[in-house]
Amino acid sequence: MPSYRHSVSQWCFPTIPLAQLAAAARAMGCEGIDLLEPADWAALKPHGLICSLARGPGNITESFNRREHHAELVPAFAERLRACAAAGIPNVVCFSGNRRGQSDEEGIEICTEAFKQLAPVAERAGVTLCLELLNSKVDHPDYQCDRTAWGVEVCKRVGSERVKLLYDIYHMQVMEGDVIRTIRENHRWIAHYHTAGNPGRHEIDAMQELNYPAIMRAIAETGFTGFVGQEFLPERDPLASLREAIALCTV
Repeated sequence: MPSYRHSVSQWCFPTIPLAQLAAAARAMGCEGIDLLEPADWAALKPHGLICSLARGPGNITESFNRREHHAELVPAFAERLRACAAAGIPNVVCFSGNRRGQSDEEGIEICTEAFKQLAPVAERAGVTLCLELLNSKVDHPDYQCDRTAWGVEVCKRVGSERVKLLYDIYHMQVMEGDVIRTIRENHRWIAHYHTAGNPGRHEIDAMQELNYPAIMRAIAETGFTGFVGQEFLPERDPLASLREAIALCTV
């Protein structure tokens, strides 16, 4: 069995009530549900699951790469980190924000300033801030943290084991490819993974280009013990597709 654990993002299954999704996911071997708001965290307990990756305050496009957002975001994230700790939640997602003409170096510098303020809070809480890597080519135009090297540089400058990356395999395939080599070279900076097929962000089956069993073996070989979350948009029966994806990612 792999050292990592399985989870699933609720937003990808909007027609399935949370309680039903949680029960089905648990039966498939999942241990968590990703990207829930605080109001939904307790609903997982009867199913033996946790929120494996909490939503954070704010939004994708206007975030930590602008100093004018720090006064609001830093205390809001500090509060969310403490709430996650109290609820036994290991991770909370966060974003860089869009470039809007900003240089990569300036964005790295400004994000680092904010995360250095939050790192001590995260360390005391035992909760990891996960800066998400998203593609700016298809889904999130102008998003700044759109390449692994950019996100890794932020993490290096912050220098905390509680500020790491959410490596979305689909998004990084769109932007840069070379997924397995990238994971092997940068795994120490990755706290959470997301899956989806490319192109289209649908099932991770043989109709798309990513070799998920090979990717999962590479993840397992790094000794990763966190969560691999399914985040694809099903085109067929949602729970059947989820079951197939989890089986495919169990190597």
